[in-house]
Amino acid sequence: MFRPEDGFPLSEIPKAFAAEIGDTVVVRADADTLTWEQLHRGSNRMAWGLIAAGAAPGRIVTLLLPNSTDLILSAFACYKAGATPQVLSPRMTPAELDAILELGDPAVVVVEPDGPVADRAGAVTVIGLGDGQPDTDLEPRIAPSWKAPISGGSTGRPKIIMSGRPAVTSGSDPGMWGIERGEQALITAPLHHNAPFATALSTIFLGGSVILLTRFNAERTLSAIDAYGVTWVYLVPTMMRRILALPDEVRSRYPLESLRSAWHCAEPCPTWLKRRWIEWLGPERLWELYAGTEAEAGCTIRGDEWLAHVGSVGQVTWGEMKLLDPDGAEITEPDVAGEIFMRVTPGTDATYHHIGAEPHIRDGWSSLGDMGRFDADGYLYLHDRRSDMITVGGVNVYPAEIEAALVEHERVLTAVVIGLPNADTGNHLHAIVHTPESGGATETELRGFLADRLSRHKQPATIELVHQSLRDAAGKVRRSALRAARITEESR
Repeated sequence: MFRPEDGFPLSEIPKAFAAEIGDTVVVRADADTLTWEQLHRGSNRMAWGLIAAGAAPGRIVTLLLPNSTDLILSAFACYKAGATPQVLSPRMTPAELDAILELGDPAVVVVEPDGPVADRAGAVTVIGLGDGQPDTDLEPRIAPSWKAPISGGSTGRPKIIMSGRPAVTSGSDPGMWGIERGEQALITAPLHHNAPFATALSTIFLGGSVILLTRFNAERTLSAIDAYGVTWVYLVPTMMRRILALPDEVRSRYPLESLRSAWHCAEPCPTWLKRRWIEWLGPERLWELYAGTEAEAGCTIRGDEWLAHVGSVGQVTWGEMKLLDPDGAEITEPDVAGEIFMRVTPGTDATYHHIGAEPHIRDGWSSLGDMGRFDADGYLYLHDRRSDMITVGGVNVYPAEIEAALVEHERVLTAVVIGLPNADTGNHLHAIVHTPESGGATETELRGFLADRLSRHKQPATIELVHQSLRDAAGKVRRSALRAARITEESR
């Protein structure tokens, strides 16, 4: 079967596989399916429609679309038009969306006909994009960037992270995620996040099939694995927790025999949760990845390695990383914390360039703001973000340690610790804890739970229980916004 070599135009992927396996389903999203032939011909029509609407080589096309077959069609239509697809959440606030569109200056904005931004001025609907257009092939075009995800990142200001790789195939993305040729991949999260987009598209580039969940559901995830012979699945720890919360008799209905590997990333995974998944799936099938959207460098770790280095995110598997102290001196001894800096391996091409806010850079090394340490074997352990540090009575406290302790409680979904003004100590620690609406942990339970896990100066002075997600539409925790809202509330 056809296998694209590095440098093959992404615009030509559907045509190449359609010629060999045209009737094979390449994308599923709920009841909708898309074969390779439909992907090829449909993306041709949409590409002609994009060009008529103003898309041109080198320009961004913004796709305000949920997980769907239309989203995959639109992404390949962008490649065929020579444009870079940028998938954004249709549920972004108007202010967030306006800021990103001003930065990216997209040639076209594509929306759902009945979606939350359907009436956006100048936008075209995905349904009408290919109407009246031919399905004939276009001359191959190669966009200068194959993706354009967004991030507020460590700066808190919006930025677009333009991939440094043009719209051609490369072994780097599927390689870092362990994606193999012909994979059956289940993508459980929205494609407006970088990792789900990169892994879904990488699977398709290698001739595999993708199952897109349009909305996460714990049991649906397990049933989809068995129903479609899924071999590779993307998860985040919140999803892992919800799957484990299913009754044993429900989980036992699904043997998951086809599953070769389950990957998680995006947020810290509590030790108890990771151990239980390893016990359930076996250590060889559970993987974790740590990297920034910029992908200059990253770490991966398999379950059996993790058992020997509990709490680690792995060894550096691509690019380079080092730790610097507050004065900029490199830390070389093991188990000493510092700020994590990354760069591509010297002599290789840049993996990205920014539009908007710039990262923290020292002598060609960039930082995401994360703090961490390496052990004597070169395994990395994350501590917190530099910008998240809270000073309480002259003592520096990193919220991640407190948050990690809180989410060890099985009835805590997420926790965010912020510093609120205090006349005596400068700041006091305030924990915002997301629990289920029924059967969630109480404040008294949590205080007892933390008593033997954290030293006294790390104990939250106040605990706030909430029943809604602490992440925004981009999947980010905006500490500054959470803090500002509570300071405003206190001042009333």
